[in-house]
Order: sequence, then C-alpha cells, then structure tokens
Amino acid sequence: MARPTTRVIARAFDEARFGPARTLDLRTGLPSVAEALRRAEPWLRERQMARAGEVLVITGRGAGSPGGIGAIRKAITELLVRLKRGGVIATMKEHNPGAYVVALAPIRALFETSPRTRHRTPDTAPPVDPAGLAILDAETLGELRRLAEYTLGELGAPVTPAFVNDEMLRHFSLLSRGIDSAERDRASRLNFVVTAARRAFEDD
Repeated sequence: MARPTTRVIARAFDEARFGPARTLDLRTGLPSVAEALRRAEPWLRERQMARAGEVLVITGRGAGSPGGIGAIRKAITELLVRLKRGGVIATMKEHNPGAYVVALAPIRALFETSPRTRHRTPDTAPPVDPAGLAILDAETLGELRRLAEYTLGELGAPVTPAFVNDEMLRHFSLLSRGIDSAERDRASRLNFVVTAARRAFEDD
C-alpha cells in the first residue's frame, strides 16, 4: 500500500485546521487575476465580519509564470498588504510557496483606520437619510444608525442628524465592500455585515 506523500499530509492538516469555511482556494479552476481579486476581497471582509480568526488563502505557486511568481499570487499579495493597512487584516504570513495564513483584524479596526472628513456643519446639514442608503430595509437602516451613533459617541463627536448621516454613509461604504458584486441576496448580506459590526462594538 502506497504511503501518503508529504504534500497530501500537509493538505490534510490544512483541511483539518481551517476547513472549507476558512479556506479560499484561488488555485482550483485557474481563475483570471480579475476574478481572483473579485472573489478575494469580499470574502476576506465577510470572514472578518464573521470573526473567523485565521484563514487560509491559496494562491498557487505560479512556478511556470515569468520570474517564477504567478500573476494571481502577486495580485493577492498586494491586496493583502492593502487590506492590512485598511484594518481588515491583522497579520499575513507565507504558509507555503502557494498559500498565506491570514489573521483577520477585529471588526473595530476597520472603522479606526478609515479617515473621517466633515465638509459641513451640524447646523447646516439636512437631517435626512442619504439617498445612497435607500436600498436598505428599515431593520438594517436602524442597525446602521445605531452603529453610527455609537462610534460618534466614542469619538466625543456631536451625535446630530448631520454627523450621524455622514457616519452612516462612511460605515456603509466600508461594510458594503464585504459583499460580492455577484451576490444574489444582497439585502440579507448587508443586514448581516451591518449587524455584525454593531454587535462587535457592543461586545467590546
């Protein structure tokens, strides 16, 4: 009976450690660079919202590519570096020449790294919901409003309608990046990420 190879054993350990829910395989099926990036960023942001902890991102080695570095691996490496600056990723390390182990940052880090700008004063801004939030149902909009009020309160900023609206837009812009553009049930995914973010602040 043939003995399992080192590669097979390593793969079995990875499957036991991470499982399907915490593994992103960008090698199988040979996707294009654009497709790999389209899948990777929303997946990593969604896993952050789910508090998945450590995840495995399989890029493949790209040994046959020019310079011995695959285009997908290069693009994903650059994405991981960017997401680390953006508060999505805490650490990243090479697991093997074809994969990274990525530790996702706490949800709060996502909001702490995004700059705030104020282009209007609380007295002059209209106290209405921004039109860009019209796609949200009442429940999700309420969760987003509570999140905005909470983060403004922590900053010591005025919790006025104008500032709340600005903060809601800011949070919505950040959180909607965690949803694949091809997602069919976008409304429920939006509700999930907004609610997860609001609960993260409560839990901490």
